[in-house]
Amino acid sequence: MSKALLVLTSVALLGLSGCADLQSNQSGQAKAGISANARTALAAAEADVKTAKAKDALWTTAANALKAAEDAAGKGDSETVLKESKIASDQAQKGLAQLNYPVLKVGN
Repeated sequence: MSKALLVLTSVALLGLSGCADLQSNQSGQAKAGISANARTALAAAEADVKTAKAKDALWTTAANALKAAEDAAGKGDSETVLKESKIASDQAQKGLAQLNYPVLKVGN
């Protein structure tokens, strides 16, 4: 009984991992449909957002713009990818710059 359960679980997990791989391949194919400039801008935005997130300086506007850029890349919309990637990078860099602002003390 336990061997049969183990086999069924293994088969189910293998099936699910195959579906996940199929989804990532489709996303990669859609990103290949955008312009080289859009791919470069998206990669830069992803790096900027990752850096800001690692330093706890990520603004939600940067995260939202990156998500919009990734969604547009999935649809093959280079113009929107460029626009949203620029916003994401700008907002992430501003969040990082904010770390250098002086601390404001309120009260005693």
